[in-house]
Amino acid sequence: MTTVVPTSEEDPALAVVRFTSELAWADAGPEAAEEQVNRLCLEAQESMVMGRWMDLASLMLTSADLMFSKVSDKDLECIFTVICNLVTKPESLDEVHEMTKLISGKIIQQPNDKPAMRLKISSKDSFKFLTKYLATFSGEDAHTMDEAKEEAVRTIIEFVKSPDMFQCDLLDMPAIGQLENDAKYASVYQLLKIFLTQRLDGYLEFQAGNSALLKSYGLVHEDCIAKMRLMSLVDLGSNESGQIPYGLIKDTLQINNDEVEKWVVKARTAKLMDCKMDQMNQVVIVRRCTERIFGQHQWQTLRTKLSTWRANVANVISTIQATNKITEDGSHSQAVQGLIIR
Repeated sequence: MTTVVPTSEEDPALAVVRFTSELAWADAGPEAAEEQVNRLCLEAQESMVMGRWMDLASLMLTSADLMFSKVSDKDLECIFTVICNLVTKPESLDEVHEMTKLISGKIIQQPNDKPAMRLKISSKDSFKFLTKYLATFSGEDAHTMDEAKEEAVRTIIEFVKSPDMFQCDLLDMPAIGQLENDAKYASVYQLLKIFLTQRLDGYLEFQAGNSALLKSYGLVHEDCIAKMRLMSLVDLGSNESGQIPYGLIKDTLQINNDEVEKWVVKARTAKLMDCKMDQMNQVVIVRRCTERIFGQHQWQTLRTKLSTWRANVANVISTIQATNKITEDGSHSQAVQGLIIR
């Protein structure tokens, strides 16, 4: 099965319609299939030109069940990424809401068929669109901001649940910030802050007093521990020394000695750290690590590193220029001496 990502200039949405319609009509014979594929592609083009995004989404989802049973995971994820991106097209929030319900409804049908892939398609695109929605709230009055509370909570929970999201700027959003002192949702805000600014011990302390809360949001304690171990390891990697002793990793992640390297490999596999393990000296040498948040402190650190790099480059240039000058002076002296001898 070829990938659905178009290599031509054909619109991705139209490419998906062509791909799925060819799949749906594959058993009808070449002539009948070609006729139906052309009809569906023409219908899709008309919907795009007229801005009928709901109709286009419905058309693209017609063969959803067939796609889940016959299309590879890679192609399936690509197809639904294109479909989910349609949510950004309508100007009406009501239409966006209806389209979201339509797409999510198709994804959750027949949950036993490729359940992991269905969850992966809900979660990533859902988080992306939720954060875009929350970003629209900035400096509004309390009543307007109140409308975003449930979506803000949902966004936090999706971030915490996701096994492969380790960085976000949610703490900078006013729609999220309003939860900090909210009587109902303050604990959810605290949970987000723990995942973005603290280590495993902070989560375990929170969990001890809020286990019922975590369960009510469908959060699995073991999954949260695994994610916090990776995020704690990343936090250790942010140390200016660039080295993390094995013993510190063991204590921070609350693991056995023989598990240290396993967690370092997990962090590397997730592309959270660029590092190597010095087994003889029992340290991890960190070249780069992902920042969980990128705020004022991170900008200042980056500025300092750039200033140091600039100074080092200037020193190298000065050294090269001085070396060249000495070489030129030496060559000139030798030339003069040669003339005198002659």
